[in-house]
Amino acid sequence: MALKVFSIPALPRVNGSLARLLPIATTLVAALVTILPLRIPGYAALTPAFTLMAAYHWTIYRPDLLPPLALFAIGLAEDLLVGAPVGVTALLLLLTYASVLSYRRYFVNRTFPFVWTGFTLLTLCAMLALWALHCVLDATLLDFRTTIFRTVLTIAIFPVASFLLGRTQRALMSAS
Repeated sequence: MALKVFSIPALPRVNGSLARLLPIATTLVAALVTILPLRIPGYAALTPAFTLMAAYHWTIYRPDLLPPLALFAIGLAEDLLVGAPVGVTALLLLLTYASVLSYRRYFVNRTFPFVWTGFTLLTLCAMLALWALHCVLDATLLDFRTTIFRTVLTIAIFPVASFLLGRTQRALMSAS
């Protein structure tokens, strides 16, 4: 039985400087929304991983416009502003970029449920790894319920974030 060969179409050329900065800018905005202080009790521990959503989206649809160095810098800034161990978010974003980029050909030109399933698997792995890493760094067993709730919330909000990122991508990149 022969395997089907998937080809990835060439990415359209982007001429506008605003459109070129779009993936970095939206990922930075996602990081700012993640650290936005809201007066909801317990919200800080349960904040959806908006930065992960943006990194996943742009790695699939425009990886040429989202350099790993930008993800690293955004992750470091997020860690410093939140007060998390420095480098954890940067490592998460770089691992996300590398893993999604290696399987990108399977996600391009697919239906949204397929892309959402990929995000679900990535989020489950990422949140479990973050929980384990924080347990090791804090030398204690952290409450797993908050991790489960944050994971479910991140997966549930992804369709809205993906829709907004896709609309922004189409609006700005078609204008350039």
